[in-house]
Amino acid sequence: MDKEYFVYIIRSLKDNRFYTGFTDNLDRRLNEHDKGKTSTVSTLKREPFELVHVEIADNRIEARKLEKFFKSGMGREIRNEIICSWWM
Repeated sequence: MDKEYFVYIIRSLKDNRFYTGFTDNLDRRLNEHDKGKTSTVSTLKREPFELVHVEIADNRIEARKLEKFFKSGMGREIRNEIICSWWM
């Protein structure tokens, strides 16, 4: 059985920008983002972050597909709806 993966959306408290990613260890990954210990260029120097949304995927392949979807045209619209509903 594959382990669970998490697709997450975080918001930078520094500049209010959002980032979508996936991981098999959500606590560790959020900690890495907050401490600037990530190779993800789009989150470097933008800490601290807050978790906006998380979805559970059954495996790495499904998590990657969902992450790519959230970064696509239609997926970005849905992601924006999630962000707007969270924001209110």
